Amino acid sequence: MLGNIYQKAYKANSIALKFKRNNITYEQLDKTVNQYSSYLLTLGVKAQERVLLCCPNSPEFIYSYLSVVKNAGIVVPINLQLTMEEILNFIIDSEAAFMILHPAIIQKMNHTTESIQDLLGIKVIVLDEEFQRSITESSLELVEDFWNENAVATFLYTSGTTGKQKAAMLSHKNLVTNAEQCRLAFQGTETDNYMCVLPMFHVFAFTTCVLNPLLSGATVTILEKFKPKEVIESLLNDEITVFMGVPTIYIVLLEACKNNVTFSKLRLAVSGGAALPVEVLRQAKDILKLPVVEGYGLTEASPVVCFNPLDGVKKEGSIGRPIAFVECKIVDENDIELAVGDVGELVVQGENVMLGYFKQEKETKETLKNGWLHTGDLAKKDKDGYVFIVDRKKDMVIAGGLNVYPREVEEAIYQYAKVKETAVVGIDDKLRGEYVKAFIVLKDGKECTAKEITSYLKEHIAGYKLPREIEFISELPKNSAGKILKRMLKTQ
Repeated sequence: MLGNIYQKAYKANSIALKFKRNNITYEQLDKTVNQYSSYLLTLGVKAQERVLLCCPNSPEFIYSYLSVVKNAGIVVPINLQLTMEEILNFIIDSEAAFMILHPAIIQKMNHTTESIQDLLGIKVIVLDEEFQRSITESSLELVEDFWNENAVATFLYTSGTTGKQKAAMLSHKNLVTNAEQCRLAFQGTETDNYMCVLPMFHVFAFTTCVLNPLLSGATVTILEKFKPKEVIESLLNDEITVFMGVPTIYIVLLEACKNNVTFSKLRLAVSGGAALPVEVLRQAKDILKLPVVEGYGLTEASPVVCFNPLDGVKKEGSIGRPIAFVECKIVDENDIELAVGDVGELVVQGENVMLGYFKQEKETKETLKNGWLHTGDLAKKDKDGYVFIVDRKKDMVIAGGLNVYPREVEEAIYQYAKVKETAVVGIDDKLRGEYVKAFIVLKDGKECTAKEITSYLKEHIAGYKLPREIEFISELPKNSAGKILKRMLKTQ
């Protein structure tokens, strides 16, 4: 099933992966995944065993992931920046018995394999030279293809920006379905070359930049991390046709690229992971000539839900329409569908929607209520069925009894030429309940005052939406996927 997702478009000599100028064919990919699978089986990585995967963007991440699920195990990808204490919490919560570690991570941790095993209490498998020797000696006769599409393939922990982290249980069917939905939405073919620079432990990257191209028989060009110069050079020289980024990446590229830079082979640049400010979208198209198309997804949906159609109208500020075989509607607090233009919660239905949260029945029932995935995002639909995200339900500010949507204020601030990035939050207030506060990062070399920003905003938004307080900071706090951590701003 998921473990051999590449078999559908398998061509032995076609390039599956490119990494540091090394080309890996589909035949080599298949052989290595089977070797990993066989050896891991001898170590006890079998059906339903939970395996933490701590590995940078690399072919080894892909081999490890696919081999574990090929053995019917469950992969738990984790952020490379976690502390030992945080990793231990994931081990306890997921009930993991194994951990796969890249040698580079061992060095960063300043630990040995033995000391990590003692600290974490699980079997640690290091992808070192000894491991490489062992997999070549393992018998491929042990390998069997796993075909239970409804079995859990991965635990993906939500980002935790709004509360306790939860492990979304995604099945083989969830992920394979969404990869196919992405292929249709992106009009992917075997001639495509996808850049994967987003972290593979994040579902946006793994589904869209790895599973989707492998299912299509395309090529994945892997970069270890986002470095503007390297990304630009790769876009210029590696014949990349599809690029995936989060808004932060597009903002950085706008500053890093010189005028008149064109990426001639690039046919599609996708923005996801967070709302893309309309002004950033316009500049990316006008200045960088990037063919940017915005979409929307969430971990619990494997993740892609909506996308602006490639053949049709692309509406600024919209996440597009539901992708193939996905239904979306906007509902009120009683789950009654709202009329066109009314703001309510976006709910989703489809075979890409998770099975539930591991060991959290209450949260599962609240999220998968009445057969629909409740996203927690406030949205509206227009008459053409395009969805517009208004804000996170929990981010909405109620100031003096009036609803203020931070994204609307942010969009207005982004229009000001000196602004690089901004985030708007609600701050507790005894008199009005909450007041609006804006954090602003200015472009390099620019100077500005709060009075200047306020004066500008008065011409663009209603008075009750104006930030009472504006703070200029050097950078906004973000998680590994580039999403702004507003909870940290509220405590500053």
